Amino acid sequence: MLIISNPKLNKLNLFAPIVLLNFKMKKYIFYLLFLPLFFACSKDENRRNENPFLPDYSFTVDLNLNLPLYSNLNSPFSPQLVNLQGAGIKGLIIMKISDTDYRVWEAACPNQYPSETCSLMEIVGIKSKCPCDDLEYNLTDGVGNGPYTLKPYRVEVSGKILHIYN
Repeated sequence: MLIISNPKLNKLNLFAPIVLLNFKMKKYIFYLLFLPLFFACSKDENRRNENPFLPDYSFTVDLNLNLPLYSNLNSPFSPQLVNLQGAGIKGLIIMKISDTDYRVWEAACPNQYPSETCSLMEIVGIKSKCPCDDLEYNLTDGVGNGPYTLKPYRVEVSGKILHIYN
């Protein structure tokens, strides 16, 4: 039997397990670095706090901003209460932020049952106020000084049409 020894091949054979081990470690490091990102991402459903006072009804509404009834919504930071049959629980509070950004909130107080007579929010500037408990909420982000934030609704802007849905 003839054995030919090449020093370059011997060095390669010695380093092969180290290279393989290094490759496996890089793969695990990749998983360890990016695994927290998968848990950090959340679905849109998780952005809503599960409010025990306000039920989650499905609806779809299209508003034409060319109509005089909604002309107030063509100006930024001019919120308007819109009470349409089947839109939300007690209606919608809509505010234009920019040409492509509108915020739509439930008009029922987030910390009261909708059956309460005082649970319809009042608009005060760019805030809304619940007459039941005098808590105020910012209409740009829905945050207030109560335990629950305003209930957000989804909105899509297509020219002068607002498509609002839950």
